[in-house]
Amino acid sequence: MTHTAPHTPTHPCFGPETRRTVGRMHLPVAPRATTRLRYGATDMTGKVLSPREAVSWLDRTMRDGTDIGVVGITGPGEPLVTPELTLDTLRLVRESYPGMPLCLTTNGLHAAAHAKSLADLWLSHVTVEVHAVDPKVAEDIYAWVRPGTRTIPLAEGVRTLLNAQAEAIVALKDAGLTVKVNTTVFKGVNAAHVEEVAKAVSLLGADIMAVCPCSPEEGDEETAPGDELMRTAMDLAGRHMRLMTPWEGCGRDLVGTTIPELSRDPVFEAPGTPRPTPERPNVAVASSDGMDVDQHLGHASRLLIYGPREDGLPCLLGTRFAPEPGGGDARWKLLAERLSDCFVLLVSSAGERPRQVLSESGLGVLATDCNVEGMVDALYGGGKKKK
Repeated sequence: MTHTAPHTPTHPCFGPETRRTVGRMHLPVAPRATTRLRYGATDMTGKVLSPREAVSWLDRTMRDGTDIGVVGITGPGEPLVTPELTLDTLRLVRESYPGMPLCLTTNGLHAAAHAKSLADLWLSHVTVEVHAVDPKVAEDIYAWVRPGTRTIPLAEGVRTLLNAQAEAIVALKDAGLTVKVNTTVFKGVNAAHVEEVAKAVSLLGADIMAVCPCSPEEGDEETAPGDELMRTAMDLAGRHMRLMTPWEGCGRDLVGTTIPELSRDPVFEAPGTPRPTPERPNVAVASSDGMDVDQHLGHASRLLIYGPREDGLPCLLGTRFAPEPGGGDARWKLLAERLSDCFVLLVSSAGERPRQVLSESGLGVLATDCNVEGMVDALYGGGKKKK
């Protein structure tokens, strides 16, 4: 069964004028990353809200008189690797604002399985990020791919990703949704490949395509395409796909409306992602294999310690033993002492009381199941070439 959205079929994210005048609010409820690009900044250090916190933020914004025309879920991780959080958020928004256009951005992993659920929520459109359709090109774009709970070999990972993206486009279209494809252009990497991407997604049934220049970090400037290269890429892609006109980007701070910062409402007073300081430059990690953050705090007998070396790049400094089980708060106070030079402790999960005791000592606890290297890289700013 297909669905027709209960609002105007003219998508506010697509028109060249409305994209600059209609307020868009992105709700950060996706905590897990499933891929990491080799180039450009990572968004995984952004604050993540629960579904109800996100909708409370939306309510507050609407009460303040901000004109919001579209609500989307774009990250900071992959929305459909934690579908319960994403779908719960969309349902809550739909219940509170029945006519609000909703959208979602995904890299395609796990998307096909949730196409019907997204259609049932009357999404305005779904954006699938497709930067390559050739695995060899994709291997030059992605640093790692993690379809499940483990990072897999890159060659296998990119093939899994590309297959999932194709399946996602077909499934989303079969469910009656409008599908937009975003393709980022990296000079010297996939610029000559953009036309092949356009051909492929056109055959799969995608409705519209956005061809965007990458936003490199310091040290990666050579991957930024110039205006001429972008015009060429868009001209070639436009032979096969309807294209969005070029513009500055999409997001809450790029559309002429200012979304209040989280700290303006008491519900958002919890601290954001911890940052290194001169007194606390290091990261502690609960990992059984050194590859993934996969241990509950209470079960971890030893912790990996990462920190900056002389040239500033983070690396593994060593290991430290955690206190023996038992002892209540005393155990966590002792752990805080042993990690007094760490600004954050990465675990797969942790109890409320240990979090509270450690937080009071100045040590943040961050629950994740990401790849250790990728998460440590993100906490120290990410974006380093080949990291």
